[in-house]
Amino acid sequence: MSQAEAKPHMNSQQDTKPNLDTASPRKPDELVPSRYAMQIGEIEVLIVSDGVLPLPTAMLAHNIDPAERAQWLKDMFLPPDAYDWALNVVVVRSGDRTVLVDAGLGLDPDLNLPRAGQLIKRLADAGIDLASVTDVVLTHMHMDHIGGLLIDGVKEQLRPDLQIHLAAAEVEFWQKPDFSRVSMPTGFPDALRSAAKRFMKEYASQLRPFDERCEVAPGVVAHRTGGHTPGHSVVRVASGGDKLTFAGDLVFAVGFEHPEWYNGFEHDPEEAARVRIRLLKELAGTGEYLVATHLPFPSVGHVAVDRGAFRWVPAFWDY
Repeated sequence: MSQAEAKPHMNSQQDTKPNLDTASPRKPDELVPSRYAMQIGEIEVLIVSDGVLPLPTAMLAHNIDPAERAQWLKDMFLPPDAYDWALNVVVVRSGDRTVLVDAGLGLDPDLNLPRAGQLIKRLADAGIDLASVTDVVLTHMHMDHIGGLLIDGVKEQLRPDLQIHLAAAEVEFWQKPDFSRVSMPTGFPDALRSAAKRFMKEYASQLRPFDERCEVAPGVVAHRTGGHTPGHSVVRVASGGDKLTFAGDLVFAVGFEHPEWYNGFEHDPEEAARVRIRLLKELAGTGEYLVATHLPFPSVGHVAVDRGAFRWVPAFWDY
């Protein structure tokens, strides 16, 4: 079964529109699926893997007893010291707009992360021309969400009228970012600062900051949540009674059982925990799809509540 066939409820498309799941020959090194298509009403959604980011397991929670974290990792059959965090990006087509939600890590040779930064190649493999992208939404400006647009030669392929939407609070934060409450591996704060500074310089004329919400395309709305960063946002997709929320970095795998655990990349851990719990309660109530950057690819699932705790319910792949 090819990766192009993993697509729940995909309707046939008019010939005048490029199919977001157009197949191309699989390269010999692509041994696992890297994209997953689904339909939200009349809106097409494609989740694309940017690869994986190996990080210390201490990043999962730095406000708890390490023994408690170690037990959770053991219960989840995960390695004790480091494991691979997924990097998921979403492409949405609604009406005449093609929206890229986040842009992956890109290529940073100083960090030695060869299995990440796959987005541009995989968009091409999916038949998506960068020039067809009308809008970009950034959930926030950490480098694993903006780096793909900083790869040499990418900007030249983008359309000159591209609009990049992000919360005004995010732009303001990165003018003078505060890293006093994070718990990141050495080198990451400097890399994050550098990437954000370069991004704002290169794309300044195309930034379209919003205060609390922005309808980017019909049924595609960005909402500022704060928490992870002051301007962190989620993207809500709704059409024909179907709904999906792309939660960015608000939700991690451990966050269902332990939403109060602080992730090392959170600039305001307490607020991040409050926002996470509020979002999970909402999604458990609506039953809509949840997709997030660092949940295992393709990360499509639902939130349930089981004996007072949240529970992740992965969606069954539909071919």
